[in-house]
Amino acid sequence: MRTFVIADVHGSLKTLRTLIEDLIELRKDDTLIFVGDIIDRGPDSKGVIDYIWKLGEEGTKIKIVKGNHEDYMAKVYREEESKKGIRKILGLKSDTYKQWIMFGGEQTMDSFAAVKVTDIPVKYIEWIESLDYYLEWDKFLIVHAGFNFANEDIFSDIISMMWIRDFAIDPVKLGNRKIIHGHLPVTLEFIYEAVKSSSFQFIDLDNGVYLADKPGYGNLMALQLETMELHVQPTLDF
Repeated sequence: MRTFVIADVHGSLKTLRTLIEDLIELRKDDTLIFVGDIIDRGPDSKGVIDYIWKLGEEGTKIKIVKGNHEDYMAKVYREEESKKGIRKILGLKSDTYKQWIMFGGEQTMDSFAAVKVTDIPVKYIEWIESLDYYLEWDKFLIVHAGFNFANEDIFSDIISMMWIRDFAIDPVKLGNRKIIHGHLPVTLEFIYEAVKSSSFQFIDLDNGVYLADKPGYGNLMALQLETMELHVQPTLDF
């Protein structure tokens, strides 16, 4: 059995399929763990979700932690769904909606052929809302963004788990574990260094799959936990 942690997919279905089917050559007894932000920016967020669902139905064990982009989408949906009165009549959009659209929500709407966010089937929203914020796996803590170590209980701040961009690790609170996360794109060189070095207490796997024109970026990463081998798939969607 093998376990792969896959970085931020961002609606990149072609890249994800090639990574899974051709590069790592998925086996039925494999486990795939996604660090969130599987949607937005890329051309086929709906296709990515459907593909992940299909893999799960075929027997692959799937684990996904919620990213800020999933949280955006679900919150926007619920806000639009609950609008009443003059806001509904005038079609006024919330700041959350505007931010989501600006950071990739427009492409997600297109992938669903949705004129308004509530055109997206609610099963996708309910699925997003069911996702965990973090995952404890062997000697790793897997989360989208990171943890707020200023809190006594690092698991109490769910906003930080999806959004934090800079955090100083307290080894005592971390225990004998290493964090694996995404959220903030870093260079391929930095990712390799983090994986190989025993002194790093975190591994950021996000290489910015949507940053194809930026040197050192533009790949979708998968880390096999049993061997700590990195698999690097150049983007096919951007």
